Amino acid sequence: MAESASAAGLPDIPAHGERASAADWIAVAAGALGALMATLDISITNSALPQIQGAVGATGTEGTWISTGYLMSEIVMIPLAAWLTRVFGLRNFLLANAALFMAFSMMCGMSASLQAMIVGRIGQGFTGGAMIPTAQTIIRTRLPRAQLAIGMTIFGLIVLLGPLLGPVVGGWLAENVSWRWCFFINLPVCVALLALLLTGLPSESPRWREFVEADWIGIVGLSIGLSSLTVVLEEGQRNQWFESNEIVAMSAIAALGFVLIAVSQLVADKPIMRLSLLRNIRYASVILIVSAVGAGIYGISYLVPQFLSLIAGYNAEQSGGIMLLAGLPAFLVMPILPRLLNKVDFRVLVVSGLACFVISCFIDTGLTSQSAGHDFLWSQLLRGVGQMLAMMPLNQASMAAVSREESADAAGLYNMARNLGGSVGLAIIGVVIDRRNSFHIEAIRESVTANSLRGQERIAADAAGWLARASDAAHANRQALGQFAEQIQVQAMVMTYSETFYVLAIALLVCIPLALLLRTPKQVSVDASAAGH
Repeated sequence: MAESASAAGLPDIPAHGERASAADWIAVAAGALGALMATLDISITNSALPQIQGAVGATGTEGTWISTGYLMSEIVMIPLAAWLTRVFGLRNFLLANAALFMAFSMMCGMSASLQAMIVGRIGQGFTGGAMIPTAQTIIRTRLPRAQLAIGMTIFGLIVLLGPLLGPVVGGWLAENVSWRWCFFINLPVCVALLALLLTGLPSESPRWREFVEADWIGIVGLSIGLSSLTVVLEEGQRNQWFESNEIVAMSAIAALGFVLIAVSQLVADKPIMRLSLLRNIRYASVILIVSAVGAGIYGISYLVPQFLSLIAGYNAEQSGGIMLLAGLPAFLVMPILPRLLNKVDFRVLVVSGLACFVISCFIDTGLTSQSAGHDFLWSQLLRGVGQMLAMMPLNQASMAAVSREESADAAGLYNMARNLGGSVGLAIIGVVIDRRNSFHIEAIRESVTANSLRGQERIAADAAGWLARASDAAHANRQALGQFAEQIQVQAMVMTYSETFYVLAIALLVCIPLALLLRTPKQVSVDASAAGH
């Protein structure tokens, strides 16, 4: 095992009965900090987007590329990270990515044009994407099995809290300091990360033969396939899907990329994306579940702020406070979660987590046009519990289902599946919202015609209210009709969001039987001193 691990470019794992050294924990802290920075920057620009667009002269449609550029490059890097780690060595690879992430962040913060901002965001996504699977690999390879649950808990918390904290931090900085600090804040974090990496990871020599003999067919296919697919999923609904020449072209490029990936599986000795891991039914079940949960997490992160903004009139900072409710269970459960992971069957935890998530979505199907932030209290808290119980075991089950030599490739596929599931989920949600909202508007308008007694009574009451403030009856009637049309829009939107929560609940409910295929790794007991690290 040790020889094969060394050949794979991974550091030696501590013996099962050992405790991790200080250097091991420093390495884990470095991986965790890098992953937190990368996941935070996915969404940190969302709240500050209006200010950024104004500063760089971007329209609303152009401004979406500030987020899409990051996601597009990140999802390409995630499965490439295992190969690049083998080529350059883990320490060299992460040092280079941390330094480049810092440089691209400064570029974004100093940008005066949209082009410079997009280039900087693509660079951020590419270098940040490397820090997510490598954090999981560091935990898997540097911690003994007795402390593995602690490390995986740290990683899972970061993956959950990063996207939740992003809009809150970004909104606060944009409102109280400057939008540029959404990027400048990465400077001290990167300096600390570089210090931790230099201290915690051993020096390694590059393996240039791995670079020369790489699966270049798969690399090209993966790069053009995943990046184009991300653009299609992110921009498709906005551009009316295949009515847009850009979406048609990107879809064709994505299809070509996936053909090249399929070819590489047949002709390459070491495919860049080891899809053969999916033959392992336990690992494949983890991938399917995490894709669905990714769709749920990203979908909720979109739906709840949208509802609060459009229906309840909340600003970004207020919406962020409601979103953070889902993070509270993480802090409450964190002290006991490592022991829970060691004591309780993973299937029980994941099924319980998915059930909590499903129930939380069903709770939100009862929203009305009068609903506000406090109406999301219990659903958000329950959702936070569900995410903890489902995602933490899934993180560890993905590693338990494969050998240590396969862990880097498995981590890349796992994280790619979560992000890709999120992109697919958001695309589906966009279609559902667009079509069902149009349907409900038409249905309400047909039911409330000019001859409708209730419709006439409502318009007359609103007109009387406007007339009391102004003496012009014609103006009062126009205002009443406009207000009535707006109420139709609001009611249609509420019905649409309720249906979308219902769709998410059903999608997650379908995944529960897959959880029965999960494998709980054999653990050695975690003593009190180990748990205290």
